[in-house]
Amino acid sequence: MSVLLICTGRDPQVWVNAIREQQPNVKLYVYPEVHDPQEITFVVTWKHPKGVFNRYPNLEVIASIGAGVDHIISDPEIPKRALITRVIDEQLTKDMSTFVLALVLDKIRNVSIHHSEKKWSPLPYHTLDEENIGVMGLGVLGKAVALNLSSNGFKVSGWSKSRKHIDGVSTYHGEKGLNDFLKDTSILICLLPLTSETDSILNKELFEKLPKGAYIINVARGEHLVEHDLLEMLDKGHLSGASLDVFRTEPLPEEHPFWKHPKIHITPHIASVTDPKKVVHQLMENYMHLKNREPLKNVVELKKEY
Repeated sequence: MSVLLICTGRDPQVWVNAIREQQPNVKLYVYPEVHDPQEITFVVTWKHPKGVFNRYPNLEVIASIGAGVDHIISDPEIPKRALITRVIDEQLTKDMSTFVLALVLDKIRNVSIHHSEKKWSPLPYHTLDEENIGVMGLGVLGKAVALNLSSNGFKVSGWSKSRKHIDGVSTYHGEKGLNDFLKDTSILICLLPLTSETDSILNKELFEKLPKGAYIINVARGEHLVEHDLLEMLDKGHLSGASLDVFRTEPLPEEHPFWKHPKIHITPHIASVTDPKKVVHQLMENYMHLKNREPLKNVVELKKEY
């Protein structure tokens, strides 16, 4: 039973070091170095080449090195026999919740605007209780963000596909609950998983259901956002601005109109970044569970796509 690391677009060595430190005896290969496909039962991956898993007839587990699995399930050639797992990490959750809080505070206190406009002219700002913050997606990350904002004095609501209960947060669910959730939301935060249902959900139709002057924060996936719809609604004045950490194409091309738009604040996908040393124990624990024929942790429900 061997492990294959497929980590395109990133330096795999940090993962190799972390895996070997955690599990020195594991037989580990790094794609695309030469290896016997028959040996591979466990793949650790991020953004694999589509169709590559079909080369491995004995593959049983495909483990994402991050919280998201859309990069895996978007491949139509995933072997049906393979289980998919994801990482749930306390540090990732903390990083996301503090990052979003920073974006919200930056927005309501106009921190970035004063510098970018090079004007010594204090701008009016909202107090905490004047903002209605809405979090789309109430999974591990979304729930943590909602609770952190609530504990800092904000009025927070949340929306999810299925019913959720979070102390101190008004929750809505399903299609029927979406309109009620959006109508009073002044700052909308997207933390949805990327699925066939949520792809392009941040579009003109949704933006029009927000009150005039609403602000958008997307820290989930770039594919959630219809980019030209955002630009249109910003230019019309219906939306007051946006903070974007994720994009359909990354790195964001230099010629992209987002860079020059005065109402868009860009960060380079830094909201929460997986630390190999912090999460590798989860990956290797599942590898040992597979080896011992024990139940795996953090298995993805394919019907839900997360």
